[in-house]
Amino acid sequence: MSAILKVENQNLMRPGNKLAIARAFGRAAETYDNSAAFQREVADRLIAGYSGLTGQSGLDVGCGTGYCVERLANLGARMTALDLSPEMLEKTAGRCSEVLCTQGDAESIPFLDNSFDFAFSSLALQWCDDLAIPLSEMKRVVKPGGKIYFSTLADGSLWELKKAWQAVDSDQHVNQFLTQGQINLALAQSGLCPDTLDFSDIVTLYPSAVSLMRDLKGIGATHIESRQNRGLGGRTQIKALESAYRKNTVECGSLPATYRVCFGVITNE
Repeated sequence: MSAILKVENQNLMRPGNKLAIARAFGRAAETYDNSAAFQREVADRLIAGYSGLTGQSGLDVGCGTGYCVERLANLGARMTALDLSPEMLEKTAGRCSEVLCTQGDAESIPFLDNSFDFAFSSLALQWCDDLAIPLSEMKRVVKPGGKIYFSTLADGSLWELKKAWQAVDSDQHVNQFLTQGQINLALAQSGLCPDTLDFSDIVTLYPSAVSLMRDLKGIGATHIESRQNRGLGGRTQIKALESAYRKNTVECGSLPATYRVCFGVITNE
């Protein structure tokens, strides 16, 4: 059986420029997998705790090109994929058989209460305006006693890139991410008490600042709140950025990019 692709233009004109976010990721659908090594590493860490999924119904919130959907389905789960971007959903549908692919917003999940045995979301929730809302939505659609697994970026992510840009101009080039305290508050507001909540620094290495930014563009992470997208920047600006970023060079001559990742596992009460 082929994947079922259900794409409806719903819930996109919402505060926080959701339509712009969907379009940014849609443009990156063809390049995403080539630039998503970090995203796969985070997903693999989150999935590592899964076992006994045979026959369980699962929802992947912010599925992207379907890497996690495919992995969870291979563990026996009956998966449903949700994403803002129809282009990303087309990639998931082409990758995974017997999967329902539905366009929708994590802040307004288009499924009934208690629809799934578990919900999963890896590196998607940082694009939501209020983390408590998608967490509440996942709580709503997961059956009592089911599991919610999520990862999201936290404050401290891409600090090297942010600091390098600050040496170049006063514009905002890197999105703000929630602090550990703000994530804990969002969990409390959504009525969720984590079984585990871990914060880990994951460092990726690049030959240049431009190569890092090209990876960010390749996965669609180009939408900056309160700022018009201006591309990578002019030649003089990029040269100044490279010079500022080089102050972080490690022994092997590469440039580090640090991501502060929050991993959460929750039993839905």
